[in-house]
Amino acid sequence: MVAVAAQKELVDRNPNYNHRVVIGDSRRMTEVTDESVHLTVTSPPYPMVAVWDDFFTEVSASSYDAMHEYLNETWREVRRVLVPGGIACINIGDATRTRDGIFHLYPNHSRIIEKFEKLGFVILPYVLWKKPTTKPHYKGKGAFLGSGFLPPNAYVTLDMEYILIFRKGPPRSFPPKDPRRYDSKFTKKERDEWFSQVWNVPGVRQDLDGLERRVAAFPEEIPRRLIRMFSILGDVVLDPFLGSGTTLKVAMDLDRKFVGYEKLQQLAEVVRRKVESDHRQVEFLEQGKTEYSV
Repeated sequence: MVAVAAQKELVDRNPNYNHRVVIGDSRRMTEVTDESVHLTVTSPPYPMVAVWDDFFTEVSASSYDAMHEYLNETWREVRRVLVPGGIACINIGDATRTRDGIFHLYPNHSRIIEKFEKLGFVILPYVLWKKPTTKPHYKGKGAFLGSGFLPPNAYVTLDMEYILIFRKGPPRSFPPKDPRRYDSKFTKKERDEWFSQVWNVPGVRQDLDGLERRVAAFPEEIPRRLIRMFSILGDVVLDPFLGSGTTLKVAMDLDRKFVGYEKLQQLAEVVRRKVESDHRQVEFLEQGKTEYSV
């Protein structure tokens, strides 16, 4: 039998809760112990995408390099809290912007890959998420980039996002015939679809009053697939950029434990509504303070 290390406690306080939301900054996840998380699933703020400009301005990250250095602090924490063999799945899109009259492409996905490689992660094949509802926009207009039907000055439209997948060292080990692992298996149809590189999953409408510029939720199908693919029943899932709580809801549905971080305190109520009748199973904490309740 392969030796398996005992699972560390997710958060040092109140072990009666399996699901926790920390209202705070994921660059310092002091509430989470080392090597206690099995899977990270998240969609961070996208550098150089207008919907997140205010977010990065508020944290004094005005340049492209500064935006990624802000995210890098969280990625370093992700490495600390993941178990050996743990997986990190990062949903990110590239960006385009015209500055000083010059068109620029900002390859966010490659910056994140480079950072995870420097952190010592194994870089696994990524997924390309094609969102059928995505319409090309340029300067606020629903049109393809460039000069329409006339060559040669048009640009390929960005209608894909990346789901980057990283592993912390060698694969996880399990005892032979581990029942939790076998109870977590997927079907052949699921395997064939999920482990293909291109996913066609519709996006979701962003309709949170007053917060739509700060919350760009991905559809439940994205974290549902990733949690089924890269964790087993009872594992701990982390989302360091929780937003409206989609990953939490899906983790609860799939019988995984969960911890999430979100900087905006007012989103705690949005998260509570997301999990509906199950919200009393979720402990809300305010970083550095006493228990936070909604």
